[in-house]
Amino acid sequence: MAIQHPGFVGPHSGLIDWLAGRHVEYEIREHPETFTAEATARAEHVDPHRFLKVVGVTADDGRKVLLGVEAQDHVDLAKARRLLGASDVRLLTEPEFAALAPDCEPGSIPPVPELFGLPVYVDFGLRDASELAFAAGSHRYSVHVDRAAWERTSGIAYADIAQGDGMPAWAR
Repeated sequence: MAIQHPGFVGPHSGLIDWLAGRHVEYEIREHPETFTAEATARAEHVDPHRFLKVVGVTADDGRKVLLGVEAQDHVDLAKARRLLGASDVRLLTEPEFAALAPDCEPGSIPPVPELFGLPVYVDFGLRDASELAFAAGSHRYSVHVDRAAWERTSGIAYADIAQGDGMPAWAR
């Protein structure tokens, strides 16, 4: 039985308005309720290398940023620390993450800097996909976008932030 979340009945309306207002081609997909990017990719029969998982981190100076990696990957906090020029970086707690986007279900924030006033860095491994999918603010909806159009209009930046085998994701 699906858990009901009052107030969360569909995709984030600000996301839909943002995509439409910037003429980014997109498709909203409803799927069974899932709580991880990897499970959502499986539910939608999407390659997990093309499903963007968003992780929130905070630096020791108080800066908060969103990091995007492939669904099955994990953020390398040492790489995030170097990227941000911080002496310490940690994952946001669930309440901290929820406070960033109170109109999204925890763990389902879309990677759009303008919607939440946060910088977004995406791992190089996702840079060459023609289409990307990511959570649309709900555990039951995701959005599929033209990656190049989303990238051009969103202001995201690419970086080597995924854990790996010593090789950056773009070189695998």
